[in-house]
Amino acid sequence: MRSWRRLLPSPLLSASLFGLWLALTRPLGLGDGLMAIAVAMLVPPLTARLRLTSVSLGRPWVVLRFILRVGHDVLLSNLEVAWGIIAWPWRRPRSAFVRIPLQLRDPTGLAALSMVATVVPGTVWSELALDRSALLLHVWDVPDEQAFIVRFKARYESPLREIFE
Repeated sequence: MRSWRRLLPSPLLSASLFGLWLALTRPLGLGDGLMAIAVAMLVPPLTARLRLTSVSLGRPWVVLRFILRVGHDVLLSNLEVAWGIIAWPWRRPRSAFVRIPLQLRDPTGLAALSMVATVVPGTVWSELALDRSALLLHVWDVPDEQAFIVRFKARYESPLREIFE
């Protein structure tokens, strides 16, 4: 059993990579199958140090509410950015880099926050302070910077702190 673990340290990841490689390759040939096996066997050991060793998600209802909130914000933000593009000749957006102080320190929580900030149209994660005390976010349209910071922390950072810390 131990030799299998050395060969496939992450069987689920290996199976996923194998299946994904085959799904993306059309038409299938012998070389494609061999390449899928090679990717499935080589990538997990090479990326083992990049994966988190233990993540515990607390508060499943907070997780569900957070996912729904992000989905809602993505839809609304798409509409706001689309309207901003249409209204560009009459009203220019007030884009700015906004520095947001952080209390969240968990690496997984920060990774989730970075994904949310990037997936919501109109915001782009630009930089994280070395001590993780603040992030720099580019915002498409921010009429009131302080109100944006308060809203961002309440909608995204606070639930992630509940989930990961």
